[in-house]
Formats: sequence, structure tokens, C-alpha cells
Amino acid sequence: MKRKRRKLKPTPEAYPIAHHGITPYLNRFIEASAVNGLSKTTVQIRRRMLSRFIMWCDERDLDRPQDITRPILERYRRYLYHYRKVDGQPLSFATQQQRLVPIKMFFKWLTKENYILYNPASELELPKVHRRLPKQLLSAAEVGRILNQTLLHGELGTRDRAIIETLYSTGIRCMELANLKLYDVDTRNGTLMVREGKGKKDRMVPIGQRAGQWIERYRDEVRHTLVVEPDAGYLFLHEYGEPFHGNRLTDLVKKYIQAAGVNKPGACHIFRHTMATLMLDNGADIRFIQAMLGHSDLSTTQIYTQVSIVKLKEIHALTHPADRKP
Repeated sequence: MKRKRRKLKPTPEAYPIAHHGITPYLNRFIEASAVNGLSKTTVQIRRRMLSRFIMWCDERDLDRPQDITRPILERYRRYLYHYRKVDGQPLSFATQQQRLVPIKMFFKWLTKENYILYNPASELELPKVHRRLPKQLLSAAEVGRILNQTLLHGELGTRDRAIIETLYSTGIRCMELANLKLYDVDTRNGTLMVREGKGKKDRMVPIGQRAGQWIERYRDEVRHTLVVEPDAGYLFLHEYGEPFHGNRLTDLVKKYIQAAGVNKPGACHIFRHTMATLMLDNGADIRFIQAMLGHSDLSTTQIYTQVSIVKLKEIHALTHPADRKP
């Protein structure tokens, strides 16, 4: 029996700003961003963050780009700082920065295109974001328990095992995995191609033999039962025959982590952190880890050297005078 593609229900507009005077400028800015070759994810973030800003302006009767001054933008920054989520927690400085950067770029573009006479965001300071250590890591035993949970779910468990094995073996990002096509994984040669990863950069990474075997099993035994024609060629398919979108992949992986009794927050990204740290513990060079993770700046990767405690403990035991044998 062939699967039929599900009919999607129309979703209400997340940010009702079509009536607002700044919205036409937003649409032109978004078009210019796409034309300039920015990634689809970056363009979507810009639209979402600016739509939120426009809704905030609408509540305060600020209807034109010319109405926005530097004091207004400073007021919006203070609003973000004092904002509280449903659980009562504030927005992190990283989230605040993510919401302000598109605004700076928007007003820079408005000035360049002569829609406004001066750029009110030129001197707007962004919150300082400190690089922090990954909050949680998995041990090799915990990874094993999580993987074993997939054995309880039949054919879909085979797909899910291949997904988690791929995350653990390669350390690729969640959306990089969701965008994999059939031809991107070469199990014979043990390679995986990430196309247009973060920053629209391609990279090839090795994939382990065990992960490759599970991908082959899923591809040969399960994938054809999930396909809905026309087949777009995505490697991993949802039960509806579609590639994974939004939070579906995150929710899937989180379900297995919780089922394994691993009481640690995170989902796909925790396997990325775990892979990098365990490989460093086992002697991998930091520049190899940089290439695996797709970091353009080595300093981003070096944070894992602070998490990798095994080597530090060995050096401490060998050199600290209290532990050295007389």
C-alpha cells in the first residue's frame, strides 16, 4: 500500500504585521538578503526577529522607519533584557544578541538604500556573549543505553538507530543531518558530505563503520516503506514520508535519551559535544576536531579542551608535587 502525502492545515500568521508601515521595507530587505546569497536559515531568522520588533513597534504606534531613533532602539534592548519567558526565566544574552543583530543589519540596509537619512542602530551596543562550556556530556555507557532503546521500536527503531549513530559518529548538526540526501553518504568509503552547512559551507567528514552499517540497513530495509512519491531523495524520512523539519528530529532524539533514563538536557547537539570531547580524550588533534565540526575559527573548537578532563588529570597526576612519588 502506497503512502499518501498528508494534507497540511493552513497555520495562522505567527506575526500579524501585514498592516504595519515598516513591513514593506522588511519584505524588500528579506528579498535583498536572499539575493545576496545568505542561507535560508539566516533569512528566516532575520524575518522572524524583525517581525517581533515590528510587533513591538506596533504596540507603541511606531509605524515608519523614520520613527525609530536610537533611544527607541535602546528602549527595545532594555525590553529584551527585562523580558521573562513563560517559565519566569530571562532571555539569555545570546538570545538577546540574536534578536538585535538583524535590527542592526536592517537599519544599515535602510540607510544604504536612502530610505532613512541616518542609521539609528549604528551605535547600538550588543550584549556581550561569553563562550560557555557545554552544559552536559554523555558517557560512552550512556550512549550505549540510548542506542539500545531503538531496538524496541521495530522498523522505525532501525531508522532512529541510524540517525543517532550518525549524530554520534560524525558530530554533524541537527539540520545538517535532516538535509542529508541519499548520495551524500558513501558507506563503502566511510565518508559523509555536508552540503551548505552553517555559513553555507560544504565539508566532508568521516563516518564510522558501525554507523555506516546501520545506515545501509535502514536504507535497504526501511526507507522504501516510508517514501511518498515523488521521492525527493532525502536520506532520513519521517513517518509522513517527509524529511525531518522543525523540532521533529530534536523531539525524536530527546525521547530516546529520556527512555534510557539519562537525566540530562539536550538532544541532537549533546551528541556533537560528546563526540568532540571523547575524541579529544582519546588523543585526537584539536585541528581534526575543528574540521569535523565545521568550525571556521579554532578558538570555537578549543572550548572542548576545557571540557576534556582526562588528559588534564593525567598531566596533573604526573606533575603535581603532592601526587609524585618520591
